[in-house]
Amino acid sequence: MALLDVENLKIYYFTQEGPVKAVDDVSFSVNEDETLGLIGESGCGKTTAVFAILRFVTPPGRIVGGKIVFEGRDIITLSDEEMRLLRGKGIAMVFQGAQSALNPVMTVGKQISEVILEHESITKEEAWEKAKKQLELVGIGSARAKNYPHEFSGGMKQRVMVAIATACNPGLLIMDEPVTGLDVIVQRQLLTLTNDLRAKMHLPIIFITHDLSVIAETCDRVAVMYAGKIVEQGNTVSLYKDPMHPYSKALIRSYPSVKGEKRELKSIPGAPPRLINPPSGCRFHPRCEYAMDICRTEEPPLENRNNGRLVACHLIK
Repeated sequence: MALLDVENLKIYYFTQEGPVKAVDDVSFSVNEDETLGLIGESGCGKTTAVFAILRFVTPPGRIVGGKIVFEGRDIITLSDEEMRLLRGKGIAMVFQGAQSALNPVMTVGKQISEVILEHESITKEEAWEKAKKQLELVGIGSARAKNYPHEFSGGMKQRVMVAIATACNPGLLIMDEPVTGLDVIVQRQLLTLTNDLRAKMHLPIIFITHDLSVIAETCDRVAVMYAGKIVEQGNTVSLYKDPMHPYSKALIRSYPSVKGEKRELKSIPGAPPRLINPPSGCRFHPRCEYAMDICRTEEPPLENRNNGRLVACHLIK
């Protein structure tokens, strides 16, 4: 049984123009001690899908269908108090943009200890000592616990966010584009830290990014999203070596490789569709060089096409 099982999830944002189908019938799972990557262009629904896991979707957004089962419980049916206890202890999240996620008027040690006190029956002094150990765990000296967020660099702020998220040994960690805006050296350090923590804590992770190299570095499996839907899902190595969906192929073609033969990068023509009125049939067909008549009228199901590879494409038999 999977640790997390998302089934037919639908999240719409209700506007004056009509409902925006940000996530439309999406299913995926995360197993114990596994890292799943969610990848796709900006606006494809990656962050919205994982926000639903923590019930962070707020009006005008609404979960209109599906199940999110974590450790045997459907998160959608939990009370607000049950969700409050689950966040941080059961499921924790490292948000994109640590600068806006951290409280500027509280020391980082205080922010870590607050999470610990919320979920553990210990004294403030014990929580403070544990907060200092958390900073050491992510490569920051314990003496920095009394510092404020503005006294840290961008990379160190993200390390603080990781320290907060892992303070109570969660059952699942969600990381929402944690390396965005960091230089490549700091990105490498943060990815190494993530892999080290995963090995030490046997921590399942959902990693959201639009950076193919980050997925290759950190994830066991990858789900490719386009316009609110998953179009391909499978083992990271096999998907990178042999992408099957035309959108997956186009993504990989558009990304530079530091190894192998040099080639001209090709951009994906057109733009993602408006999700108030998405295209009929396959949502990628207006940008797909292989589009057939059936692609314009019938939506392809996400099916097992080849040894566990799930693909939603009429071309793949």
